[in-house]
Amino acid sequence: MTNPLPLFPTTVIGSMPRPQYVKDLLKSGSRTGEHDALWQRRMDDAVRFIIGMQEQAGIDIISDGEWRRESYVDVIGEIMTGCRWVQRDQFQYHQVVVERMQPRRPGVVAEEARFLRENTDRHVKVCLPSPYLVGQRMWEPAYSQDAYATRDEFCEALVPVLRAELLAIRDVGVDVIQLDEPHLCVLVDPKVRATFADPEAEMRKAVAWINQIISGVSGVTLAVHLCRRNWGRRGWGAAGGYEAILSHIKQIEVEQLMLEFSIPAAGDVAILRELPEHMRIGLGCVDVRFPEIDTPELIVERVQKALEHVAPERITLNPDCGFAPGKDHEIPLEEAYAKLKNEALAAKRLRELHAAR
Repeated sequence: MTNPLPLFPTTVIGSMPRPQYVKDLLKSGSRTGEHDALWQRRMDDAVRFIIGMQEQAGIDIISDGEWRRESYVDVIGEIMTGCRWVQRDQFQYHQVVVERMQPRRPGVVAEEARFLRENTDRHVKVCLPSPYLVGQRMWEPAYSQDAYATRDEFCEALVPVLRAELLAIRDVGVDVIQLDEPHLCVLVDPKVRATFADPEAEMRKAVAWINQIISGVSGVTLAVHLCRRNWGRRGWGAAGGYEAILSHIKQIEVEQLMLEFSIPAAGDVAILRELPEHMRIGLGCVDVRFPEIDTPELIVERVQKALEHVAPERITLNPDCGFAPGKDHEIPLEEAYAKLKNEALAAKRLRELHAAR
């Protein structure tokens, strides 16, 4: 039994930087390939390390760093057949769907969740990619049309796959399941919206597919993560406040939205006033892209600005995004650790400031 969460609980978005040792493990083997007990033991030990690192930093709701995954999207290629690596200029670390999908290893993410749950007494979070995200990253006309005639057809085929995985994760006993949906969020940018004939229809589809996956699910906190892409040291891939997508994200039937606010491209934090009061807010108050370490004082300042618009009980502290959505992101692990320590120190200070109110 995990302890109740404090005011201003701290968490991560999902991924943590993979040290070279973990990258070498991913290169040399896979949990979906030939069974190799030695490989599995080494990866288990690595995941225990990243769990312990978050605990030591003072994080309340932790993940396994997604260290068993090539990327947060390509885990679909572990659950289902039909995907393969294709060299592309963009999204080089993602697979492409080339054949009709068939079950390969359903429950593989639930296995991650079980290991995480068994190796910490903290609250735990497990992430899944959304159908719209996977469709944008893994459906390419030249390779995919023979399998799924349209991107929408592929996304619709993903809904039951991801719902089954989500239910299996829930049954392990995790505290939070988060669906990652950056491709809805990049539509905040007018330049991105201009690339679609009907951007409003795109947003409606993205929300509808999430709601189909989570319909009727109880017994776990459900969250959605929205970001403007994380390009590491190169910054972000879209700029604009949440106003352009607000009417759509208000329709997502989750209890929590994980939003980024540590970058100027995220717009005015006053937009939080417009969110339904039942929605808790994962406040992105720690940068993950650049080497500067946000101080506890700066993090507290960001949260205090948000508190001008929403009650303290609704806010969770978190970084803007995962530190390493793909295995090739070159963010030092020590940098991430320092940022998480300061996040936890900021939460402690905020609890002191607001405990008597």
